[in-house]
Amino acid sequence: MTNDAKPMTLKDISAIVLAAGKSERMGSQKLLLPFGGKTIIETAIENILSAGVGNILVVLGSHKDKITQVIHHLPVSTCFNPDYEDGMHSSVICGFSHLPENARAVLVFLGDQPFIPAEVIQTVIHTWRASGKKIIIPTFRGERGHPTLFDCRLKNEILQLDPEIGLRSVTMKFPEEILEVEVNFPQILRDIDTKNDYITELKLLGQHGRNNQI
Repeated sequence: MTNDAKPMTLKDISAIVLAAGKSERMGSQKLLLPFGGKTIIETAIENILSAGVGNILVVLGSHKDKITQVIHHLPVSTCFNPDYEDGMHSSVICGFSHLPENARAVLVFLGDQPFIPAEVIQTVIHTWRASGKKIIIPTFRGERGHPTLFDCRLKNEILQLDPEIGLRSVTMKFPEEILEVEVNFPQILRDIDTKNDYITELKLLGQHGRNNQI
């Protein structure tokens, strides 16, 4: 595929973007911070779109109106998690509760990872199709990162997550269904939680934060 070619839309694959957190460690809503000429959340979503995933569901909670306003021009659906303060597991459940009926597998993304390459996403999807496994996890040098793919045959299990453990309760219950795929992208291990994280990622992006006020 050339750089100008658009990937085929994968209609049986959905993506859930977890974007409900309060960003307490950042001190402001981190998903709305500038990143590469757009916001963090916009960039994260556009990376998923560039991989050919057409069904994207953004789970909102804190600052839902502001985030909705920023992403309204993107071809995504949203749902509101009224229990977002209970933790990430509640957003995962909210997202899986609103999946389209034709979804066969779901990629779970963190909204504060605006640097996941399309190549990683496509590798995870290809591995799922080729292996028949229900849980695909990308790794870098043996360390697990994001996004994790879950086959929709696990949907009922995910809707009953243990709130103390979250998605790990599913991976612990079905270890034989896990397939790790090594990728050459350390970005899968990084997220943006603090001001220092943000500044570091801007430098890696080739920016210096001159016009980015936290």
